[in-house]
Amino acid sequence: MSNNEEVIVTKEGLRQLEEELRHLKSEGRKELAARLKLAISYGDLKENSEYHSAKEDQSFMETRIMTLEKMLTKARVVDESSLNLDAVSVGSLVVLNDLEFAEQIEYRVVSPAEANVSDNKISYESPLGKELLGKKVGDVISVDAPVGIIKYELLQIKL
Repeated sequence: MSNNEEVIVTKEGLRQLEEELRHLKSEGRKELAARLKLAISYGDLKENSEYHSAKEDQSFMETRIMTLEKMLTKARVVDESSLNLDAVSVGSLVVLNDLEFAEQIEYRVVSPAEANVSDNKISYESPLGKELLGKKVGDVISVDAPVGIIKYELLQIKL
């Protein structure tokens, strides 16, 4: 994420980011402080693997907190009620037909922060997400994947 790049999120995505930040700043920091206190009580910090592990986790958590804060200051929430069903945009729910296997797949196009393939949420920055943006029902989308080129037909755009 560059310094001036806005982060486009859905209302649900914004809520999730805010909740993660709240959790890390409260419970997350408290849990790590307790881990550090316990590890320090073991003595000799040079060879104390619990201490070093907790310090590393603390560093990762503080970096994540800074990243979330930066994302939230640059967040632009997509008003899903005003989504245009004529073309795919961030927040759209799309129904695709895999042309090779003749199976239908449904994805929601979301921000990279919200992406979760197991929940069928794909990032607008992913290869498929990039190809989908701006497409209309009936368009064929080709995606270069590790297994070769995969072709989908866009069957439906929903909210």
